[in-house]
Amino acid sequence: MLFIQELHEGMKIAGIYLVKARTAAVTKNGKAYENVILMDKTGTIDAKIWEPDSPGIDDFDALDYVDIVGDISKYNGNLQLSLKRVRKAREGEYNSADYLPTSDLNTDEMYKALMNFVEKVENPYLHALLARYFIEDEAFIRRFKSASAAKTIHHAFVGGLLQHTLYVTNLCYFFTKYYPILNKDLLLTAAICHDIGKIEEISSFPQNDYTDDGQLLGHIMIGAEMIHDTARTIPDFPRELESDLKHCILAHHGEFEFGSPKKPSLAEALALNLADNADARLESMTELFKANAQKPREEWLGFSRIFDSNIRRTGNIDELQ
Repeated sequence: MLFIQELHEGMKIAGIYLVKARTAAVTKNGKAYENVILMDKTGTIDAKIWEPDSPGIDDFDALDYVDIVGDISKYNGNLQLSLKRVRKAREGEYNSADYLPTSDLNTDEMYKALMNFVEKVENPYLHALLARYFIEDEAFIRRFKSASAAKTIHHAFVGGLLQHTLYVTNLCYFFTKYYPILNKDLLLTAAICHDIGKIEEISSFPQNDYTDDGQLLGHIMIGAEMIHDTARTIPDFPRELESDLKHCILAHHGEFEFGSPKKPSLAEALALNLADNADARLESMTELFKANAQKPREEWLGFSRIFDSNIRRTGNIDELQ
C-alpha cells in the first residue's frame, strides 16, 4: 500500500484506506455519482465513484476500511482518485495505526511538560482553575491528550491540541522572561486554556470534523464559557481576573476576520495572539514541507493559499545545521 502522501498524478493504485466520509451527488447532467474522502495517517484524498451501480463497488459506509483500485488524476490543482473497485476490508488485513495521523512527539512526555507550566502558576485562583481541568478531570485529560487542534490547517492529528498548547505556552513563558509588563500567571493560564474549547468544537478521530456546537459557537466561545463556568465554582474567584482571562481567550485570534470576537486589549492577550499565530503558521509550513518531502530542496513547492506565497525550503539548510 502507498500512503496518500506518496500518491501522484497518473498512478494506478490498489490498497486499503479508511473512509472518512461518503456522500451521494449528482452531476450537472443529472447523473448520479458519489463523493468519498479516503484517509490514512499522512492525509486525505478526494475520491469519486462515477459508476455507483457497478458490480465492482461493494456496500461500505463512512469509517469502514476499504480495499480499493483506482486511478489518480488532477482536478483544479488537487489530486483526485477515480474508484473502479471497492470492497470492505476484513480484520487482519490492515493496521489501524497506519490510518490515524499522530504527533511525532510522545503524548505522555508532552503532557508532563505542560504540567510543569501549570506548576509555575502561583496565583491560587488561576492554579485552582487549571487543576480542575488538567489534574482532577480524568475524562477531560483523556480527550485533551488525544484531540486534534484543527480539522485541516495545522496540528490536524491525534495529540495535535496538546502539542500546539505546549508550544504556545512555551513561547508565552519565553515572552515573560523579556517583557516585565506581562503578568506571568495570567499569560500562562491563558496559553494553557486558550484552545480547550476545541475538545467540544471538533469530534474525535477518525471523524475529526466540526460538531454542532463547533459550527454554531466555535471553540473561542466554548472556551470562554468553560472558563466562566469553572471560575464560578471556585470560592471568591475575582471577577476582574475572570474577565481578564476570558478576554485573552476571546481575543487570541487577534482580528475579527480571523474569528476573534474581540481584539487584544491586554498585553497578555497580545502576547498570546502572537504565540498562537507563530506556532500555527510554523507548523503549517512544517506540514507543507513534509507533504513535499520527496521533492529536491531547490525545487519550488508551488503557491500556498495559507501563506499567499510561492514556497521553497532553504536550499542549504543541511549546511546550516
